This record gives sequence, C-alpha cells and structure tokens, in this order.
Amino acid sequence: MKKFAICALCIMHCALSEAQSAWSLRDCCSYAIEHNISIRQQENRRDQQVLKLSTAKNSRLPDLSASASESFSFGRGLTLDNTYTNRSTSSTGFSLGTSIPLFTGFQIPNQIKLNRLNLEAATADLEKAKNDICMQVAQAYVQILYDMEIADVARRQITIDSGQVARLEAFVKNGKASQAELSQQQSTLAQAHLTATQADNNLQLAILALTQLLELPSPEGFAIVRPELDAQFSTLQAQLTTPEAIYQEALALKPEVQAEQLRLSAADRSIDIARAALYPTLNLSAGLQSNYYKTNGMKAQSFSTQLKNNFSQYIGLSLNVPIFNRFQTRNSIRSAKIDRENQLLQFDNVKKSLYKEIQQVYYNALAANSKHQSSEAAARSSKDAFTLMQAKYENGKANITEFNEAKNNYLKAESDLVQARYEYLYQKALIDFYRGRDLQF
Repeated sequence: MKKFAICALCIMHCALSEAQSAWSLRDCCSYAIEHNISIRQQENRRDQQVLKLSTAKNSRLPDLSASASESFSFGRGLTLDNTYTNRSTSSTGFSLGTSIPLFTGFQIPNQIKLNRLNLEAATADLEKAKNDICMQVAQAYVQILYDMEIADVARRQITIDSGQVARLEAFVKNGKASQAELSQQQSTLAQAHLTATQADNNLQLAILALTQLLELPSPEGFAIVRPELDAQFSTLQAQLTTPEAIYQEALALKPEVQAEQLRLSAADRSIDIARAALYPTLNLSAGLQSNYYKTNGMKAQSFSTQLKNNFSQYIGLSLNVPIFNRFQTRNSIRSAKIDRENQLLQFDNVKKSLYKEIQQVYYNALAANSKHQSSEAAARSSKDAFTLMQAKYENGKANITEFNEAKNNYLKAESDLVQARYEYLYQKALIDFYRGRDLQF
C-alpha cells in the first residue's frame, strides 16, 4: 500500500510538472512583456520623461550657490587706506547667493504641463509596445497550433497507409494482390513519412520562432497549451459588430491614439512656452559675501577680523522686459504652431491607420468564417467519400489509385479545415483585442 501511494504521488508530480511546462498564450504574452528588449528600452524612455517632469517641477525652487576667489595683483594698486602704491596685493573673497524666479511669463507652469503630457504619451507608447509584442506572440502561437494540427494530419496519413501496406502484404502472400500494388502502396507510405517529417520540421521552426520572440535561451522542452476549438466555432457574423462600432471603441482604448492625442495637447503647451518670451521676467536674488585684502609690505588686519568687518548682505529684484530680439520670439511661436499642425496630421494619420487595420481584420474574420464553413462541408464530404472508397477498395471494387486519390482529397480537406479554424481563431482574437480585451484563445 505504501509503495502504491509513493508511485501515485510520483505520477501526480510528473503530470503536474508536464502541465506546468505547457505555456498558455497569456503566459507567453506576460513573459514576452517582461523580457523583451524593445519593451525594456521603451520603459527606459518612459523613465527619462519622469526625470524631465521632475526637473521642470524643481525649476520653481530657489537655487543656491557658493563661491570662493583668490586674486593677486602686481604693480600699482589700491591699498587699504585708499591710496595707490606700487606694491603687490592679494585678496580673498567668499560669497553665498540664491535666486528665485518670481514670474517667467508662465513658462515654468507650461513646461511642467508639457513634460507631464510627454510622460503620459511615453506611458501610452509603452502600452502600445506591449500590445505589439502580444500580437506578434499570438501570431507565432497560432502558427504553432496550425503546424501541430498539420503534423497530426500527416500522422493520420501514415496510419492509413501503414494499414493498407499491411493489408496488401497479406494479400500478396495469399495471391490476391500483385507485388506492383504493394510496391506502389509502400511508395505512398514512404511519401507519407516524408510529409510527416516536413510537418514536424515546420513545427520545430515555429516553436523556435516563438521562443526567440520570448527571448528564451533554447526551444528545448518548450510546449504550448492546445485550446479546445469545437465549442468556439459558432456563427461569426452574430458575434461581430460593424467596423465603425469597433473603431469607436478602439479610439477610446488604443494607446497609440491616446499617445498622439497627448502629443497634440503637448504641442499647445509648446506654443504657450514660446509665447512666454513675449512677457517680462522678474527674479529675486539674495546673498552673503565677505573678503580679505592684503598689501605686500604693509600691515593688515587679521583674516578673521577682515572677514567679520567686510561681511555684507544683499537682496534685489531684477526685471527683464523684452523689446526686440531680432524676431526670434515671433519665429519660435510660428515654428511651434507648424509643429502643432504636423502633430494634428499625425494624429489623423494614426486614426485612419487604425480604422484601416480594423476594416482589414473585420473582413479577414468574415472571410475566415466563410472559409471555415466551406471547409467543414468539404471535410465531411471528402470523409464520406473516402469511407465509401475504402470499403470499395477493400472489397476489390476499386483500385489503389482511386483509393489513394480519395485518401489524399480527404487529408487535404482536413488540412484546409485546420487552416480555416486557426485563421478564424486568430482574426476573432484580434477583433476582441481592438475592443480592449486580452488576447486569448
């Protein structure tokens, strides 16, 4: 009993490990988002915008600077008693100063708004990069599913041909079939093995493509979850809204649209920043200073005494009124307005591209649904035809050429049905993705 329990636990552990090793589409997307280099680069660009926003906010703060100077003078110079003499002098100075921008023509608040909008746009760009990598992963994922189904069809072909070879071998021994018929069927079986090998190779290449997209070091041991498809193929038209309705949903959700909208608002702030140069600026400054002065060959007060006696403070306001700067401000404003026009065109272009993408996906989905229905009918017909031909062949009422033709038609119909199913699956997932739902099968 104890040995049985241990064996059962081992079997359960192996089954659990195998289940955990299979990657779902959600697992693949999450891993790609975390490890993809392009996304990490986009995250760094977003972090750069965070720093720029912080810099803009901190420009409101007063600055503080300290300085120290040492100078030597040779020849005729001013002494402490306010007379001139041909002696060398030296002086040491210390100062501590600060300045605060009181009014900058609204440049600072507009710069903060600009950088905040740029940060939001960079965040939207990051979301778009994540969406793009998920779409690439989904496409590679579907390709693996398709190649797996094709490999299964190829193996079914081997099973059928192997059975016929075994049957003909028995007939040859009994004298009911010729060696030529057996050789022809053996050739067909060899071709089926070659087709299966090619299908397996295509599957391995598809797995390699997905693992490279995920930045995995090796495709060894990689497997994906195969979804249950039979329950998903209801009538597609009943589940789809019009491209216009999908587009309206996508406008409010897609990050590429939000990013361009934010950049358009940022262009307005850039115009305001350019206009700030038309306004006067007002700054407050304050500081502390002292110095030590010595004339060579003459008695001077001590260093500490002079620093104490020469200590002074100052505070002041400075007003700068722009009058004429060679039309630089005017041209800066005009340039900012042109940039806004370009951004508006870019915004419109992104929306039009989005609508075209939705239209393409929508009609691809309709075509995939129509192809799936036709493929289902063709697969049923070819299966029935093959079943009848197989019975006729086994009863000696059809030759091997007719049998192989019916079999090939059946297997081709099966392959076409698989392709139509996964094309439907992918296009339907894309439509849901444009409507703000996660990519999933």
